[in-house]
Amino acid sequence: MIVTINVAVLLAIIVVVRLRRTTHSRSRFDEKMTVVLCVTLGVLLAPTAFGKSVLDVVTQLAEGLSQAGQ
Repeated sequence: MIVTINVAVLLAIIVVVRLRRTTHSRSRFDEKMTVVLCVTLGVLLAPTAFGKSVLDVVTQLAEGLSQAGQ
């Protein structure tokens, strides 16, 4: 039996666990590591169908907000 783990899913779990911790006890290194993990997760998700659908939703939301401001 072979168990495969999607790297993006594993990284998403790590990011969620890190972000649920309290913010007042984080060091500067800890904050930088969280940013690096989030950027890496974004790079892994961007070329996927899920990443493209998220981009479409964010684009529509941004267009709606910019039109509401006019």
